[in-house]
Amino acid sequence: MTDTRAETGAGSDDEATPDGRPERRRGPVATFLREVAIVLVSALAISLVLKTFFIQPFFIPSISMEDTLDVGDRIVVNKLAPGPFDLERGDVVVFLDPGEWLEGEPVPELSPVERVLTWVGLLPENAGQHLVKRVIGLPGDHVVCCDDDGYITVNGVPIEETYVIDGAEPSQKPFDVVVPEGHLWVLGDNRPRSADSRYNTDSAGEGFVPVDNVVGRAFVIIWPLANMSLIDRPDEVFEAVLDP
Repeated sequence: MTDTRAETGAGSDDEATPDGRPERRRGPVATFLREVAIVLVSALAISLVLKTFFIQPFFIPSISMEDTLDVGDRIVVNKLAPGPFDLERGDVVVFLDPGEWLEGEPVPELSPVERVLTWVGLLPENAGQHLVKRVIGLPGDHVVCCDDDGYITVNGVPIEETYVIDGAEPSQKPFDVVVPEGHLWVLGDNRPRSADSRYNTDSAGEGFVPVDNVVGRAFVIIWPLANMSLIDRPDEVFEAVLDP
């Protein structure tokens, strides 16, 4: 009796194609490389979707937010605020330069690989065209510096700012503004070293930041490990402030 397994190739390492020809199986190296490629492409796609719609990492290049954020910190912003979630007084936000705030600042040069990895979200965005500040005034708020006791007031209520860098006054530059609809008034926590709303009243927007320029609310420091922590909103600072 003829062994049909020998004629059809059954029991060998090859598999039959629909037309009966044997199909050679992929070797272990080819299979491994194929799986690695699938994982990498999937990771890139997921990272791009997350960066586009949900979260985005940023790199802190300056001292303007010390001691809350240090130079070199990597932070992540929630891109759903503003959006489904509202911005609040005290939020730390990342926003696009509303007009000449960064004029004269050096723009970091990135390699082609760094640009691609930044674009897909695998590297943090260097805040070369972005700024990181704290929201002090929301649309309609009347923000004044300073009262007789040296405090900034929001809608007539003095605020004791626990996040301002040690030893600094709330502001050495006086101001008295009403925040326009659709805009924010922002200050850096390192008040003596922050070129924020106070110092851009002669630029486009008169120091106010359009809400549309806000990329998102910073909510966590992810690197370095020694600084890893949530970026909490100091609700107690503004709890007595009423809406205008």
